[in-house]
Amino acid sequence: MTKKINLFANLKSDFASGLVVFLVALPLCLGIAMASGAPLFSGIISGIIGGIVVGYLSKSHISVSGPAAGLTAIVLTAITDLGAFDVFLTAVFISGLIQLALGFIKAGSISNYFPTNVIEGMLAGIGIIIILKQLPHAFGYDSDFEGDQSFLQSDGGNTFSSILGIVNYVQLGSIIITALSLIILIAWDKVSFLKKLKLIPGALIAVILGVILNEIFTVSGSSLAIGKEHLVSLPIPTSLEEFKQIIVMPNFSGFTNPKVWAIGLTIAIVASIETLLCIEAADRMDIHKRYTDTNVELKAQGIGNIVSSLIGGLPMTSVVVRTSANNSAGAKSKMSAIIHGIFLLLSVLAIPAILNKIPLATLAAILLLVGYKLAKPATFKHFWKNGKYQFIPFIATLLAVVFTDLLKGVALGMIISIVFILKGNMKRAYNFRKQEYHDGDIIHIDLAQEVSFLNKAAIKSTLASIPENSKVEINASDTVYIAHDVLDLIKEFKKIKSKEENIKVKLIGFKKAYGLVETGEEVKHVFVEHKN
Repeated sequence: MTKKINLFANLKSDFASGLVVFLVALPLCLGIAMASGAPLFSGIISGIIGGIVVGYLSKSHISVSGPAAGLTAIVLTAITDLGAFDVFLTAVFISGLIQLALGFIKAGSISNYFPTNVIEGMLAGIGIIIILKQLPHAFGYDSDFEGDQSFLQSDGGNTFSSILGIVNYVQLGSIIITALSLIILIAWDKVSFLKKLKLIPGALIAVILGVILNEIFTVSGSSLAIGKEHLVSLPIPTSLEEFKQIIVMPNFSGFTNPKVWAIGLTIAIVASIETLLCIEAADRMDIHKRYTDTNVELKAQGIGNIVSSLIGGLPMTSVVVRTSANNSAGAKSKMSAIIHGIFLLLSVLAIPAILNKIPLATLAAILLLVGYKLAKPATFKHFWKNGKYQFIPFIATLLAVVFTDLLKGVALGMIISIVFILKGNMKRAYNFRKQEYHDGDIIHIDLAQEVSFLNKAAIKSTLASIPENSKVEINASDTVYIAHDVLDLIKEFKKIKSKEENIKVKLIGFKKAYGLVETGEEVKHVFVEHKN
């Protein structure tokens, strides 16, 4: 029986966190739309649907959905190839249908196979990306779009060249606002009487202060005034006709175009993998350690993409940046994601002019703290102490996420983890002991509880290295399962090599069904099968 969730049980904390996520999400929605070559409002529409529709349908308590930086290259290429945004929306509609189908066939269960060190490496990598990408914005250098996570940028530069470019584009007003915003945000978490004001998030105070300070700079004619190019830039419809043009319907004639289906399938696969990774990360961040039904999440994302496509929105995923901001702001339930979507809707309808006064420097300060919390030094120390088999996949994932992208980083981490698992399995499948005996060497090989085909190479090597005229005990007393490949190896060793090289073999604990004990063979040291 499914437990009902009371969306209003934690309204105070969820309202405050929803407001923080809204402030973070607004420029990200616009920046991702711009980078995707799509209408700016398409990013806002995706954010609204991701918050309200997916937020309501999802079983995740803290994840937040919206347009994703990881899809920008796919979307930009798709819109260019198809030649029309409305035809591209048909591909988004198809991707939603595919995701819905994936949810029904329970494809979400693959998220259970993502190792913790890879997920933590992904989170730390994204944290470092956020810090590196927001530093230029904090100093007033806004050449790269908000929400970009790629090391190689569309302007021909890269993350490091943008940071170096700060030297030539320092804006003192932005630095002052960033510094004051950071002081407010840190004090809000540290000072006891400020921590009690849970309904008023520090991020809102920082944003209000940033707007007021810049207005003072502007009115007074100060050189510290921040120009429009360094503020949030939300399009403002000036007439009903312009507002109607925001809503773009899909051109369903694209259903007959194979290229549209190929793009829809690509978006569905990439968006689903990114969503599952984010959900796994969100569950790791959740202080209450609640687990999300990932199959329901895929259905929610599918419905979200279908609805988004019908009104001119970009494809969406569950997004780590928004989710981590939500968690850092103290979200307790999915009501926070819904509230952030409502704020996005109300703000673009009612107060777009006010939003366009928010300095990007203030939002950079908020994201810098989010990035730090994702990549805390304590996380590095934790995996270092756990040994190389935990630390190497963690750090490899982190570096690959920073220098390539999220999916490649996770893929590398998974490959390294699998290699370590195979190596560990080969070592742990059996214990190889050798001890002195009065009339020769006795070599003991104790098989583990499960011996799979993955252990074949190691056992083969061990049997091949046993010297002539030896005595060998192979003990399977604790073994529940032995792969046929391994049984064949032992059978061949016993029947052929042992006779050719005068090796005496004693089998202990092997079941009769294994076919290793022959009729008439001396079995006084052999347990044919376990008796209950």
